[in-house]
Amino acid sequence: MLTVLGLDAVAESVYRAMLADPQGGVAELVARVGKPEDEVRDALDLLSELALVQPSIEQSGRPRAVSPDIGMEILMARQQADLAAQQQRLEASRAVAAQLIAEYADLRPDASSPGVEQLVGIEQIRDRLAKLTRDVTTEVMSFAPGGAQPAAQMKASRPLDEQLLGRGVRIRTVYLSSVRNDQPTVDYANWLTDLGGQIRTTPALPTRMIITDGSTAVIPVSSDDTATGAVVLTSQGTLTALCALFEGVWSCAQPLGETAPKDSHGLNPQESTTIALLAQGHTDEAIAKRLGVSQRTARRIATDLMERLGARSRFAAGARAVQHGWLPSQPT
Repeated sequence: MLTVLGLDAVAESVYRAMLADPQGGVAELVARVGKPEDEVRDALDLLSELALVQPSIEQSGRPRAVSPDIGMEILMARQQADLAAQQQRLEASRAVAAQLIAEYADLRPDASSPGVEQLVGIEQIRDRLAKLTRDVTTEVMSFAPGGAQPAAQMKASRPLDEQLLGRGVRIRTVYLSSVRNDQPTVDYANWLTDLGGQIRTTPALPTRMIITDGSTAVIPVSSDDTATGAVVLTSQGTLTALCALFEGVWSCAQPLGETAPKDSHGLNPQESTTIALLAQGHTDEAIAKRLGVSQRTARRIATDLMERLGARSRFAAGARAVQHGWLPSQPT
C-alpha cells in the first residue's frame, strides 16, 4: 500500500510490525513478518534511510519506528521533492533542446531548416521582436533572467506594454527572485501589474525566451551573450515543448506581491536552488549567474547553507543535504 511512497512490501511490513510491537528486536520482527533475517535487516536499512526508523534513546542500540503521523509526512515530503526534481530535469531538457536548435542554426546559417529563422546581431533581434509584439493578438509569455533589469530597457518597454495591455493582450513574465531586491525593477513590475500584466519570480531560469500567441518563440543562441544572435522558432512540435516549459515554470513561480514560502526545512526557493547547485559542483560564479545575484551574495548564501549543514566542502554539503532530506537522493 505504501509502495507509491517509496516503501517495498517487506519494509512496509517491518514498519507496521515495529509500530505494533515497539519493544521487539530483530528476532521478534523476523518472527512477526515471516521473512529471512537478511531481508528484515535490509528493510531496516531502507527505513532508516527514509528516516522512518531512528535509534532508540531509552533502549540503546535498538531501532525505534517513527510515529505514523510524522513518518507519512516525511515520505510525502520526499515524494514531493522527487517530483520537483523530476520537473526541473524535464524543464532543463526542454531548454537544452531549444538551445541546441539555436546553436545548430548558428552553426549552419545557410541550412534550410523549417520553422527556424536566424537573427544575427542586436539590431535584427530588436527589429524582429518589434514586429512580433506589434502583430501579437492574444498573449506574450517571457522568461527574463539576469536579475535586476536595465533601467533604459524598462523605460523603453513601458509604452509598448501599455499599448498591448490596452488591446487586451495578456502579458505573463517570469523574473529571477533576486529582482525583489531591486526597487526600480519592482516598481516597473508593480506598474505593469496595476495595468493587468502578471509577474512571477523563480530562483533560476533555463534561458531567456519570448513566446507570442503560442506560435512563435525567440531564444538567444548563447545565454552568455544574448545580443550576438537569436533564432525564431515556429514549428509546432518545438512550440508545444516551449509552451509546456513556460507553463511548468510559471506554475511553480511565486507572484511578485507574495512572500516566497519556506519549505519544511526552513529553506526559501533561492536557498533550495543554491543547495542543488552546490551539490552539482557549481562555482560561486556559476551560482551567481543562475540566481542573478553578485558573486559575493552567492558566496554568502552558499556559506550560510554549508554552516547550517555542518559541511566543510561542497561535496559534503550535497551529501548532507540528501541525508537531511533537503535534496532527493539521486538514482545510481
